[in-house]
Amino acid sequence: MNEEPLLSVQGLEKHFPVTKGLLQRQVGAVRAVDGISFDVRKGETLGLVGESGCGKTTTGRLITRLIEPSAGKIVYAGQDITHMSQGRLRPLRRDVQMIFQDPYSSLNPRHTVGAIVGAPFRIQGIKTEQGTKKAVQGILELVGLNPEHYNRYPHEFSGGQRQRIGIARTLALKPKLIIADEPVSALDVSIQAQVVNLLEDLQGELDLTYVVIAHDLSVVRHISDRVAVMYLGKIVEIADRKGLYESPMHPYTNALLSAVPIPDPKRRKERERIRLQGDVPSPLNPPPACRFHTRCWKAQEICTQVEPPLETLAPGHQVACHFPENAPGLAGGLADGVSGGAASAGAVPAGTDPA
Repeated sequence: MNEEPLLSVQGLEKHFPVTKGLLQRQVGAVRAVDGISFDVRKGETLGLVGESGCGKTTTGRLITRLIEPSAGKIVYAGQDITHMSQGRLRPLRRDVQMIFQDPYSSLNPRHTVGAIVGAPFRIQGIKTEQGTKKAVQGILELVGLNPEHYNRYPHEFSGGQRQRIGIARTLALKPKLIIADEPVSALDVSIQAQVVNLLEDLQGELDLTYVVIAHDLSVVRHISDRVAVMYLGKIVEIADRKGLYESPMHPYTNALLSAVPIPDPKRRKERERIRLQGDVPSPLNPPPACRFHTRCWKAQEICTQVEPPLETLAPGHQVACHFPENAPGLAGGLADGVSGGAASAGAVPAGTDPA
C-alpha cells in the first residue's frame, strides 16, 4: 500500500471560458472540474461516478491529456505530465489509453477493422515480429472477435462488437493505464455484462490499471476496487467499494444509492427513496461553500459559508461533508442530531431524481 501510485492527481482544474460580443470578451467560465485530487495504484480499478454534467468525462480527458488543464498537477509513474508538450507526450501515449463512450462515433466508418486496430502501430512506428496484420488478428481474438473479421467495416458489427473493436484498438500498444469513459452505457443491457467481464479478464491477464467513468452504480460496484463520487466538479467522497456501498457518508452518495433499483420487492420496502429537490446548479455559477447545500436535507448555515475539506473519517474512507452519515465516532454528536431530522426528510417532496 505504501508504493508510489501509478497515477496521482492533485488539485486538478478545468475552466472553459465563456465569451461574449464581437471582441469575444470573457464574461465567465464553466467550472467543469474544480480542484480534485486522487491516486490510482498499479493494478487497481478506480470508479468515478456522478450525475451527467458533474465533470467525469472532462476528468478522463484531462488525465489522458486530450485537453489542457487550467490548474493542478497530473503525475503518471512519477513523471509530471500536466503541461507536457504533445511531442514529449507521444511515447507516453503507449502507456495511457482511453476507451470512448460511443462505439458508433469513435470508429471511422471508412476504415476496416484491421486499419482501425492497426493504427496505433503505424502512428507510433512500431514493427512487430510477424507483421501488423498478425498482431491485430491476435488482439481481435483476445477481445472475443473473429480474426477473420480483419477486412470488415464497423457498420457490419453490432454495438457490443464495435465496443470490442474499440477495446482492441486501446490494447494494441499494451498500455498500463486505461481510462474507460462509460464503456457500456451505449450498449444493450444483455451485452453490458459481457463487456464488463471482458474488461475484468483483460485486467487480470495483462496487468492493467483502470479508471472507469460511469453513472451506473451497479456496474461500478461490480468492477471497481475503490469508488470516487463527483458532484458539480468536486469529489465529495472516496472509499473502497465495500465501505462506500455499505456505509456511505455523504448525503449525495446516499441519494445516489437510494436510486439503484432493488429486484426483491420485500427488500425494496426496507429502503426509503431519497428524492432531491431542485435541479443541479449551473457550473457557470456554482453555489458557495458546499456545492450540494442547495439540495441537501442536512444543510445548515455552515454549509453555505465554509467549504468542507475532503477528510479521512475511516480507514481509506474520505468525505467532504460537515454532517456526514455513518461516520464512526460521531454517534450522538452534531452529525447524528441532524440526521434525526433527515430520517423524516429521507424522502423530500418529489423533485429531481438523483440519477
